[in-house]
Amino acid sequence: MKQQRFDKAMALIDAANSEDPNREICEGKSWPKELLYAHHMSDMLERYAPGADDAIKLAVRAQHIQRWKSPRSDYPMDRKGYHQWRAGLNGFHADTVAGLLKKAGYDNQFIARVKQIVGKKSLKTNPDTQLMEDTAGLVFIEHAMSDFVGRHPEYSEEKWIDIICKIWRKMSSRAHQFIIAGHIKIPELQVELFRKALFEQGENNPAGLN
Repeated sequence: MKQQRFDKAMALIDAANSEDPNREICEGKSWPKELLYAHHMSDMLERYAPGADDAIKLAVRAQHIQRWKSPRSDYPMDRKGYHQWRAGLNGFHADTVAGLLKKAGYDNQFIARVKQIVGKKSLKTNPDTQLMEDTAGLVFIEHAMSDFVGRHPEYSEEKWIDIICKIWRKMSSRAHQFIIAGHIKIPELQVELFRKALFEQGENNPAGLN
C-alpha cells in the first residue's frame, strides 16, 4: 500500500511536469524541461543521500513542479520583483504538490511536511529543506551551470565567482565535501572559476576539482 501510494504520487508529479511546453535535449532525447529537471533532482538525491525517505524523495521530485505557469515576466524586472517571484514560486510549488499528494492518498501530516520542504521553509534549520537545497545546488552545478554561463557572456569573472560563492553558502558542509571529493561533474570550462571561488570560501585544497 505504501509503495503504491508513493508510485502514484511520483506518477502524478511526472504527469504534471510532462505538460511543460519548453523542451531540452539530454543524451539525444527531447524532454519537457521541468520533467528532465525533476529526474536530475531524483538522480542526484540518490547519489547524495540514498537513504532519504519518501517525503524528501517526493519533495525533490516536485521542487520545480509546473514552474512555467509562474514566469519571471509576471513580476517587476528588478531585485524586488525577483524576490517576489521567488517567494510566489515557492508557495505555488508547495500548493501544487500538496494537491497531488492528496489525490495519491497521503494524510495531512505527511503533506504538510512535503509542503514545508518544497516551500523552502526554515532553510538552515530544517534538515529536510537543507537536503533539498543541497540537491538543487548540486544539480545546478552539474547540469545547468554551463548553459547559464553561455547565456550571460557579459558577466565578468568576478561576478561568476560571486555567484558560485552564493551557491556555496546556501549548501551544507556535507554538500561541500561531496563536491570537493569529486562526486559531481563540474563542467570543464568552469573548473578554474570553482577553484577561485572555493579558495575565497577557505577551501584551499579542492581535490575533486580536476
